[in-house]
Amino acid sequence: MAGYSAWDQDSARSIIAGLAHLEGATLPILHALQDEFGHVDPQAVPLIAEALNLSRAEIHGAISFYHDFRTAPPPRRVIKLCRAEACQALGCEALVAHLAHDHGIAVDDRETGADVAVETVYCLGNCALGPAALVDGELIGRVDAGRLAELCGSLAGGSHAGARA
Repeated sequence: MAGYSAWDQDSARSIIAGLAHLEGATLPILHALQDEFGHVDPQAVPLIAEALNLSRAEIHGAISFYHDFRTAPPPRRVIKLCRAEACQALGCEALVAHLAHDHGIAVDDRETGADVAVETVYCLGNCALGPAALVDGELIGRVDAGRLAELCGSLAGGSHAGARA
């Protein structure tokens, strides 16, 4: 995965040791591991638990509670689809249904291993141009079913769709 190091237990131990002294170190450690490797490998759970004198269940609970943490490498593209009230009023729920029914893409399925993931967010600050999405860091407004399908499928064709509405 571009931008991330391959999982390495020695590097993980070093990251954990460097942050274990912090008050409430669990979240800083999890963030640092994900920043380095793109995910929190399940092999890190016992390492963190031992360093912080916590149970493995407590560490696993933190990872599974916070939706930003992944336990598998991230997809090549993440589409964050706004599902707040303004975007709901403009049809975002129909987009979610369309992805599931016509393309087999489940929103918020964090562990698919697919090239693309669609995640729910609540407000991208683009309410006047909803439904809104954030694709590879680019804000896109007035997303419709065709555009969303294009964004999800563009990896297969090698293009990197991202024109603004």
